[in-house]
Amino acid sequence: MPRLFTGLEIPADVGFALSLKRGGLPGARWIDPDNYHITLRFIGDVDNQTADDVADVLDKLSNSLSFRLRLTHLGAFGGDRPRALYAGLEGSEPLARLQAAQERMLQRAGLPPDGRKFVPHVSLARLKGTSAHDLAWFMANAGRFQPLEFAVGRFVLFSSKDSVGGGPYIVEQGYPLAA
Repeated sequence: MPRLFTGLEIPADVGFALSLKRGGLPGARWIDPDNYHITLRFIGDVDNQTADDVADVLDKLSNSLSFRLRLTHLGAFGGDRPRALYAGLEGSEPLARLQAAQERMLQRAGLPPDGRKFVPHVSLARLKGTSAHDLAWFMANAGRFQPLEFAVGRFVLFSSKDSVGGGPYIVEQGYPLAA
């Protein structure tokens, strides 16, 4: 059964710039820059028929308009017990609309609601045993975050293997956005 999710790819030049933040954080398992992405909707493990239905439903959203995104800061999930370091995005109405449209379409196709608040980000590292103090020190000393802007011309349906830390992620199908 494939494990699926929808997302946005990160251009190679932006991925390279993000990869320069790697290193110097105890307990971090750094994600390979080839696996950087922005998850729009986690779908999960589905049978092949459901995977085909999902691919067909998503095709109806390929007439959405292209847009630009801007990564502006480092952040972390987990509070006092940090579990992930990420690059966060500036608010984007077109991104929010695309994600909400996918959520609606996938629910109409019979998938349960995601249930998690959409927080667009690019995961940089999974954290295990990293103290909040170490994370705060890292973020304070990681240098100024130079905003990274890029065009989004498509969204994709990714598949992944059930593995520690995710990846490798495979693009199963791409859905171009209108210019």
